[in-house]
Amino acid sequence: MTVQQLDVIGFGNAIVDVLARTEDAFLDRQGMRKGGMTLIDEARAETVYSSMGPGVEISGGSAANTMVGVAALGGQAGFIGKVRDDELGGIFAHDIRAAGVTYATPPAGSGPATARCLILVTPDGERTMNTYLGAAQDLGPADVDEATVAAATVTYLEGYLWDPPAAKEAFLKASGVAHKAGRTVSLTLSDAFCVGRYRAEFLDLMRKGVVDLVFANEAELMSLYETDFDTALAQLRADAKRAVVTRSEKGALSMTADELVSVPAFPVAKVVDTTGAGDLFAAGYLHGFSRGFDAEDCLKLGALCASEIISHIGARPERKLKEFALENGLRV
Repeated sequence: MTVQQLDVIGFGNAIVDVLARTEDAFLDRQGMRKGGMTLIDEARAETVYSSMGPGVEISGGSAANTMVGVAALGGQAGFIGKVRDDELGGIFAHDIRAAGVTYATPPAGSGPATARCLILVTPDGERTMNTYLGAAQDLGPADVDEATVAAATVTYLEGYLWDPPAAKEAFLKASGVAHKAGRTVSLTLSDAFCVGRYRAEFLDLMRKGVVDLVFANEAELMSLYETDFDTALAQLRADAKRAVVTRSEKGALSMTADELVSVPAFPVAKVVDTTGAGDLFAAGYLHGFSRGFDAEDCLKLGALCASEIISHIGARPERKLKEFALENGLRV
């Protein structure tokens, strides 16, 4: 059987997002941490859902969003993540395949329902997420398609996947397969609270070379080292082979021990919803990286993709990213 050559294969939680606009007062009444991601059980998911305003259902999940972005740029992307054979599982599988992403993980025939993330978007564009992981937690080593991982230029993991033990084992297995094939392994830290739970383990992954390329935003970086931004940045350059740090309106940085490159944020008329901004930034950067672009061109692609996402509700692109990039003189 011929193995498909991929630019990037992502491992992550297969989730259907439910997005709704709300006010800060709603978050206060619900006891939610604004801007964070909280893991909830099925009962809490039902309570929050029934209290939300009108919602929009969109297939999501951090690494899945990134793979959709890579595909929208014209890259060959794949995704490994677990759903249940239920209605939401069918929606997720259809949506990600329709976006041009290779997805062949078999659904679970029993057990928890397909994961969903209830996202509250406040008037300032900030998103607060409540996630029921459900079937996504059942991703395990047996779901790792070794031939596909070995054939992908980059294997990409979302930090959220570090919560379920079996998923952690799946990623470690995939990392070993990728490195044996001479490929690059990448990790996004995902969320400052996620970093708080696994700080020592994430540092260990970098220092031992289990991951080669790390993505973080300012809050995640400072949480990782529990210090100020400049001090944390210097430590990251020492610990990671290559790292990318996003800084919202202040742009983004790409660095190794010997190189530091920065680009400004791509201009956007109005910030509508920051959901998925980091995911799509990673898509642009990884697309360029897998094609051998230099750090500046990778960062510019990331900034462009992030600007498209924050201009509308939802974490999946609404315009053709490849055309958008070409219109702005960027390599794809």
